[in-house]
Amino acid sequence: MTSSSPVVQRSLLSLVQDFFQLSEGKWRSQRRYYTLKDGETQEVVSFLTVQFLAQGSAELIHLADLHELEDATIFTCGTLATWESNYIGPSPKQTTGSTVFGVCGAQLYRDRGFSTSKPVIAQFSMRDPKTMCLRTEYSGNLFEEELTLPIATQTSLRWVG
Repeated sequence: MTSSSPVVQRSLLSLVQDFFQLSEGKWRSQRRYYTLKDGETQEVVSFLTVQFLAQGSAELIHLADLHELEDATIFTCGTLATWESNYIGPSPKQTTGSTVFGVCGAQLYRDRGFSTSKPVIAQFSMRDPKTMCLRTEYSGNLFEEELTLPIATQTSLRWVG
């Protein structure tokens, strides 16, 4: 006689809420940008502070307003991320900033994009409980990002994009 264990599939909302809650804190991020047009690679090291945002938080209500959404509490959760980044060759520079992310279904609303100060919307999926994949298109550009939480240490965030 064989017995089978039921396979439990977690909802996308449950996965993203857990991911954002695990992301909360201070992180060191290393990422690499690839530009297909000229073939250049840009390395970036950042120090991030991530704060989990619950549904109805002031930041998420403001994000809904920026996107001109009727329901100010539409976002089920989100994060506020602030950063200090150091770009390492070929175009070295330092930047600081912040952004708000809000989740609605399989979309991740942002108060700004990578190369625009205007609000943008990304499609997201969870490859596994510790890996979020983003796809954002605007102004003729396509940005694909993978955010991976470390499995063992929970002390550094690798942001590959």
